[in-house]
Amino acid sequence: MNTQVSYLPGLDNFKKLPEEVIQEFREKGHTLVRNVLSAEEINAYRPVIVDAADRYNTEKRKLDERDTYGKAFLQIMNLWRVDEPSKKFVKAKRLAKIAADLMGVENVRIYHDQALFKEPGGGPTPWHQDQYYWPIDTNNTITMWMPLVDIDVEMGMLTFASRSYVNGAVFNHEISDESESLYDDYVKEKQFEISRAKTMKAGDATWHRGFTIHNAPGNNSDKMREIMTIIYVADGARITPHKNEWQKNDHEKWLMGKPIGEIIDSELNPKLL
Repeated sequence: MNTQVSYLPGLDNFKKLPEEVIQEFREKGHTLVRNVLSAEEINAYRPVIVDAADRYNTEKRKLDERDTYGKAFLQIMNLWRVDEPSKKFVKAKRLAKIAADLMGVENVRIYHDQALFKEPGGGPTPWHQDQYYWPIDTNNTITMWMPLVDIDVEMGMLTFASRSYVNGAVFNHEISDESESLYDDYVKEKQFEISRAKTMKAGDATWHRGFTIHNAPGNNSDKMREIMTIIYVADGARITPHKNEWQKNDHEKWLMGKPIGEIIDSELNPKLL
């Protein structure tokens, strides 16, 4: 069913971040910003994003028929390209300005968005680094992770290994049982502080660097953990040679196969500010 939208509030006004939030992000590689969207705003956007995610979800297998990655969440990408209400959310200047301010850059571009819905009984998301998948020449990348409903640890709270971004790519492994084991040993060896919120309200958001190691527990509640994410890259970043097959796929899918070495500026990667 396509939800009819009578009114969606604009999200183009800016939100000034406390200096300690910016400093936390730059030191630890992640931070939590409360009330990025108000209750009124998230209540307006949630139904249309949930509806779009439902319409474009292609995963039809039962939970017990999937591998570890498949059990972790339903993953629906680039809703902004197929759904106008989702586009208004993903291209919101408020969100883009927070991303730019945290990284200390003038402007950002979309890499892609993802709806990540962890079903009741859904499995854990293994330790991983997002930027393993991205053929990008800068560490100025950031993921916004926003619950569309109130969540707690029981529902699968995003969990970070603080300051783990500093060494860049650690292993050449995609999200898997193997990555979980290798990263778990690495996180313990380096004695990174493990950090996660106890609760998040709908409209709060975490922000983490592309190389920050993170995971999430399974969803032990009876509710869907509805999350909308947006990945941003600093304007001026360039495409690098592929380091694995996933980066080759991302080059074609999210960067439109532009020549290696060129600036990331395809129609899939609009500048937002």
